[in-house]
Amino acid sequence: MDIYLIRHTKTDTLKGLCYGQSDVGLADTFFEEAFELKNKLPKFKANSQFFSSPLSRCVKLAEKLSDKVTNDDRLIELDFGDWESRRFDDIDADDLEAWTNSFVQVSPPNGESFNDLCQRVGCFWQEVVQGMDPEIEQVFIITHAGVIRALLAYILKLPPANAFQFKVDLGSVHKLQYVGNYTYINHLNL
Repeated sequence: MDIYLIRHTKTDTLKGLCYGQSDVGLADTFFEEAFELKNKLPKFKANSQFFSSPLSRCVKLAEKLSDKVTNDDRLIELDFGDWESRRFDDIDADDLEAWTNSFVQVSPPNGESFNDLCQRVGCFWQEVVQGMDPEIEQVFIITHAGVIRALLAYILKLPPANAFQFKVDLGSVHKLQYVGNYTYINHLNL
């Protein structure tokens, strides 16, 4: 089974905005970016499965790719809690530094840690690879950078802190193959 991890396209947000689970809009260049992204993907097979984060920046892209999309809350970005929709420059510097130094175990106030995100997406991954109809040849997962990093760390059994060594550009495609209970990485950040 070929599995494609796809990050949403550019958002219409201010630079430096903390918008993990905030439902922000997409940039005016969405249609051009979606077209470019679709050209990175193979021809869709009739039995392909499409999953998306329920946030509109992912749903809009997913619906450009297929009219049969399953939204899954486990694919939503990291919850920044009280920091959502605030500029990082406006967050108390000491609080931000404390979180940055221990983001794997520590969550922003009323948010979730990166470990929490890894557990959430790990459950999704297990359900997909263990419960998928063996006739399914392609799975497309439209989601966020944090989720893609967490999935890659989970799949490769890496310490979660190492997930940030993966570059995950806006509108990027990451191809995996799941064969015989083993996951191969074909390419990252296309």
